[in-house]
Amino acid sequence: AAMEVPLSHGLASRAAALATGYLCYRRGSPGRGLALRSLRRARRQDIDDVGHKYYLELELEDVLDKDSTVICTAEVLYHLGNKNIAPDVQFTLEGELKNTDEADNIFYNRIKSLEKELVAENIPDSHGNVPPEMEPIRLLAWVASGYVIWQNSTENTKFQLAQIKHVKQVKRSDEYLEFDYMILLHDMVSQEIIPWEMTVLWHPQHGVQVTQDSRQPKHA
Repeated sequence: AAMEVPLSHGLASRAAALATGYLCYRRGSPGRGLALRSLRRARRQDIDDVGHKYYLELELEDVLDKDSTVICTAEVLYHLGNKNIAPDVQFTLEGELKNTDEADNIFYNRIKSLEKELVAENIPDSHGNVPPEMEPIRLLAWVASGYVIWQNSTENTKFQLAQIKHVKQVKRSDEYLEFDYMILLHDMVSQEIIPWEMTVLWHPQHGVQVTQDSRQPKHA
């Protein structure tokens, strides 16, 4: 049977961070990032020879509109022993997320119409500021980093996107937008700041894809 986990416990908050990252990856866009507002309930079950399964109730908020929240139930399964298998995550949303078609299309058309490929760095800057025109670029990294967080999380990690060090648009001949990101991921457990490269494809109709990602050496 599943046992209650105190909400203040590290295990509960790590599982919640993973579930939030996965959800953001599946449901986010340059017009919508999702962040954990509160963890309402956590239970943990040990499944023999399989792994540890968490049952979570979360409240998520829109990064751009903190008044816009949605309740979510999620199940997270961390596989025993095998470090190369990403945790299994399943979720159900109660209620609707705000429609972002308009914001997404405005961003898409703006990038498509640029004369030169977009290049930027240090988002947010050292004062925590994000220029308004860079907000979709930040949210795209937020969503894509959800994939990296999902693929690399264990019961002993709690990753969060800290900053975009560098982003560069890559020219394509098809309708997709492509960006090469160098991000910094903060592991709240070890307090490590980890540079990570990721290549991100996005199209308003097809969502976000991370086509490659790799952890970089610390001194990068």
